[in-house]
Amino acid sequence: MYRGVEKMDREEKYILRRQEIINSAIDEFGINSYVEASLNAICRNGNISKGTIYHYFKDKDDLYLVCVTECFNSLTNFLNSEKISFNKAEQAIEKYLDLRHQFFKENPKFSNIFTNALLRPPKHLLEQIKEIKTGLDKFNINFFEQVLRNTNLKSDVSHEEAIEYFLIFQESFNYYFQNKAYGDFRNLFEEHELKLRKLLKIMLYGMVKEETE
Repeated sequence: MYRGVEKMDREEKYILRRQEIINSAIDEFGINSYVEASLNAICRNGNISKGTIYHYFKDKDDLYLVCVTECFNSLTNFLNSEKISFNKAEQAIEKYLDLRHQFFKENPKFSNIFTNALLRPPKHLLEQIKEIKTGLDKFNINFFEQVLRNTNLKSDVSHEEAIEYFLIFQESFNYYFQNKAYGDFRNLFEEHELKLRKLLKIMLYGMVKEETE
């Protein structure tokens, strides 16, 4: 019995210590890009030795990807936990974007991690980040599919084509921002979210059937 309690204590300490490292890393990656962030700053700000970090994580890449995972999973879980009505397409889009805004307002450090991972990802980690954002991608596709169910598409646009256009739009939209130069990632994030709000509506109403058609 005693050994069982002792094992639980060790496991709890391990989990707590690991989370402390992650929290310190989120603080660092929350204000700096992957390149600018350093393990030394994470150690200094979290009062953690570098040896301790390497006990829990293989390297900077491993720790960064854990932070990116926490960011994307937290956003996806938050979006899934909120109810969105799809009775009116435009209101559904507004609600979705308002929820994104609320999440990042409540978790400001995640906005920098999100922006860097999505728009300025380390090239050697592209595949891992792509896998991490799968959950959010699925949510976005499902969201758009539900929006489409409550709209009348133009006669020459099928449901399948609309989804395909949405995926092309998403990739092109992010590519556009990946190739813009910004000194402050906060400006990049804010412009990305602002233009996303406008362009989603433009894309949707470019496909919706007009009353006279």
